[in-house]
Amino acid sequence: MPHTKPADAVNAHKDFGLREKAANPTYTARRLTVVQVLPALESGGVERGTLEVGKYLVEHGHRSIVLSAGGRLVAQLEREGSEHLAWDVGRKSPFTLLRYVGRLRRFLRAEKVDILHVRSRMPAWVCYLAWHGMAPSERPHLVSTVHGPYSVNRYSAVMSRGERVIAISDMIVDYIRAHYPQVAPEHIRLIPRGVDPAQFPHGYRPTPEWLARWQNDYPELAGRKLIVLPARLTRWKGQEDFIQLMAQLIAAGHDVHGLIVGEAHPRRREFLDELKQQCRALGLEQRIAFTGHRGDLKDIMAVSDIVMSLSREPEAFGRVTLEALSLGKPVIAYDHGGVREQLAAILPEGAIPVGDIDAATEKAAAWLARPPEVPTHNPYTLERMLASTLDVYRELADA
Repeated sequence: MPHTKPADAVNAHKDFGLREKAANPTYTARRLTVVQVLPALESGGVERGTLEVGKYLVEHGHRSIVLSAGGRLVAQLEREGSEHLAWDVGRKSPFTLLRYVGRLRRFLRAEKVDILHVRSRMPAWVCYLAWHGMAPSERPHLVSTVHGPYSVNRYSAVMSRGERVIAISDMIVDYIRAHYPQVAPEHIRLIPRGVDPAQFPHGYRPTPEWLARWQNDYPELAGRKLIVLPARLTRWKGQEDFIQLMAQLIAAGHDVHGLIVGEAHPRRREFLDELKQQCRALGLEQRIAFTGHRGDLKDIMAVSDIVMSLSREPEAFGRVTLEALSLGKPVIAYDHGGVREQLAAILPEGAIPVGDIDAATEKAAAWLARPPEVPTHNPYTLERMLASTLDVYRELADA
């Protein structure tokens, strides 16, 4: 079972009065106006969580607004009923504060916003300064989600200033308590991220059309076992360890192919070049493919034999690994952070010591020969995450 002490300690006190209100036929939850703020809507777990909360709010009769610089996910956000304002509040510059603090304060007043939910540090500073400059009687309630173990300094401390501070894993609860002890324990809410089992069903198979396109695009995969590392290209995400792992498996005679699925930031193109050079030096050009960004990661994981998570630094949660487990795909991961919590709850035998490429190779070889049974039980559901988030909003709004 996952480590639950922080969750129990943080959330044991909470009783938002919702059970009593649900039992009272005269109680009607009022319509909330919720503003979520983040740097952009391109890709990633924070961005997807923002979309999911927005969709859930709209489905439950609330008004959802998102402020960001925009990106590829805006169209989906708006299709699902949220409003989007293209404000570049994530740009790290004093001019961002000068441009947006007063503007946001006027917007919050005009739209009678109930909840202001911040998800990133620079936007959080814009929001906090706008919010702090309002009279308490006209302020929305301020919520922050700590999505990762940020560097500990005054700049990051803004994420601890919400009236409620959401932590996405036990690891993040511990981080908040250790570095921001001024946050009252009763103001912390542990709300792990979650996946929709209907969207990531156990045993899912891609359509014949997708499989035909996939085989046409990657004919070199035919007949080989497939090992996938889904992660954006950055030095701490483990691509270098993955290449070493593949080299050891192939040297041991395993007929495997590796996929590194994720895009490189334009400023990190040199890292992609380094990874390709590493593959060439090991003679792996034909055994490892770099796919770049893919919108069909679910299908890719569904045709894989093993999904890897080799981040050298602990993931705050690790959403993609949870999606793989939900699909019934075995996951081998370094034993730390939020991914440790997932494996402890679902597939404990997938955990290996951090940085131990030999252990990863041994585990992968064993599982290629005899895949483990991945349980269907998943305690980390999207519905639970979304309902808990809306509970936090209502707790504040109804106070």
